[in-house]
Amino acid sequence: MDIEVSRDGVLTWPGGSFRCALGRGGISAAKREGDGATPVGSFALRRVLYRPDRLAAPETALPVAPIAPDDGWCDDPADPDYNRPVKLPFAPRHEEMWRADGLYDVVVVIGHNDDPVVPGEGSAVFMHVAKPDYEPTAGCVALALPDLLALLRDCRPGDRLSVAGPVA
Repeated sequence: MDIEVSRDGVLTWPGGSFRCALGRGGISAAKREGDGATPVGSFALRRVLYRPDRLAAPETALPVAPIAPDDGWCDDPADPDYNRPVKLPFAPRHEEMWRADGLYDVVVVIGHNDDPVVPGEGSAVFMHVAKPDYEPTAGCVALALPDLLALLRDCRPGDRLSVAGPVA
């Protein structure tokens, strides 16, 4: 299944369509670390992570794993673990996956810059829970929690998230 994301923030798949938030830097075919842009391309859905203290494991055929309080994600291009999950404490720059704001209560890890990882070409680009006002993300695709859960029920290994490029 191909999940399409349009430039105007609409995610569409065979089961329907939902509003989504995109990066504060717009969308970019030349994603760079820290630019706030959502990368253009087609990315495999790798796995789903979730906060087991806040909700049950999402229903999906994708691999699912709980997030723990010591989970992080390296976003330091100078570190060998760049764009990889890490355990906290972790001295290099990183994101904390166990967030108080609920944005990472459900996280879909997508295949952006992971095979191989290229330092500086973007890290921690996920599909995750949107803020109530759909405020732009740091480069991720974000949906309301009920919408993300509905989408995940239809997802299978091999499915892809496709982000449309800017108008030429």
